[in-house]
Amino acid sequence: MTTPPIVELYGVTKSFGAFTVLNDIDLKIADGEILTLLGPSGCGKTTLMRIVAGFEQSTHGRVLLRGVDVSNQPPERRPVNMVFQRYALFPHLDVFDNVAFGLRLKKKSKSEIKKTVTHMLELVQLGEYANRWITELSGGQAQRVALARALVNEPSVLLLDEPLAALDLKIRHHMLAELKRIHVETGTTFIYVTHDQDEATILSDRIVLMNKGAIEQIGTPEEMYARPQSLFCAKFLGETNILSGSVISAEGDTTYVDIGAGAAKVAMNGVPVGSQVSLAVRPEAIRLDKVREVAGKENFNFVDGVIQDVVFMGSRVVYNIRTPINLIKYQETRPVHGISLERGDEVRASWAADAAVLLTH
Repeated sequence: MTTPPIVELYGVTKSFGAFTVLNDIDLKIADGEILTLLGPSGCGKTTLMRIVAGFEQSTHGRVLLRGVDVSNQPPERRPVNMVFQRYALFPHLDVFDNVAFGLRLKKKSKSEIKKTVTHMLELVQLGEYANRWITELSGGQAQRVALARALVNEPSVLLLDEPLAALDLKIRHHMLAELKRIHVETGTTFIYVTHDQDEATILSDRIVLMNKGAIEQIGTPEEMYARPQSLFCAKFLGETNILSGSVISAEGDTTYVDIGAGAAKVAMNGVPVGSQVSLAVRPEAIRLDKVREVAGKENFNFVDGVIQDVVFMGSRVVYNIRTPINLIKYQETRPVHGISLERGDEVRASWAADAAVLLTH
């Protein structure tokens, strides 16, 4: 990081009796970035966020905000605010008073409250809804009120705990765009918790993928997708084909793997001969041809099979190919009328050496 981190976690561990929820977490978050804690239910991501907020105390470890150790400080003394999954809005107050609530607790003047709340409602595009009751709002509008109420106190860090989980897909995608816009306009650091990989890849500057209380991998969405460092990461982020095998030889920067249907070349090195490995190949990196048109042309990196199913998914088409070693997925973006392959066709799935990621067990 080129600038000092705004959040620093050192050795953060959280245990409930004999059960460890978080195990020795080290993490630095840059000022002004959107960082997403991603992972399946029970991986510890929400607990980690609550420790940053001060709603949970870590069993061991330290939490620093702007270089100050806040490990033992209560939530109200930390320069953070949190948007919860269920929003926690006050139904007996209108939109304006919900957003103004924190400012009134701070004894701000009426004129300052009016100016600040009006600006914040304009920021979240709810200027016309100031006098509406919470019960009169849609889910997306209520989410924006919760966001405005959290931002109105100008926190250094905004924590968002699966805030879009209750919204339908179209509104979720709209709200992700809104969050990115608001982030650009405010410059506030966002820490976002989700189990949804699409939310994470659309929104984040960096993703922290968690599994069983530990960090599996940290990187940009592009890095995480293109170069997963573990089998868990390869499977969790997007669709992927996993081919099991063993290393049979290595030459320069190329490793040769027996995948049970011939040998595959991988543009990686450093894995000992005999190692049990997996190859991760994304469906869009596969090339699909009819067997009779290519048979005998390749020496490496292909599997022959039969198309079992063709799934039309709007802008893309997914082919499921049954092979002797695995079910292979292939996808492409193409017009419906351009599809030339169909169920029952004998095909060859092939890929380039640098399209596969070699993962050790």
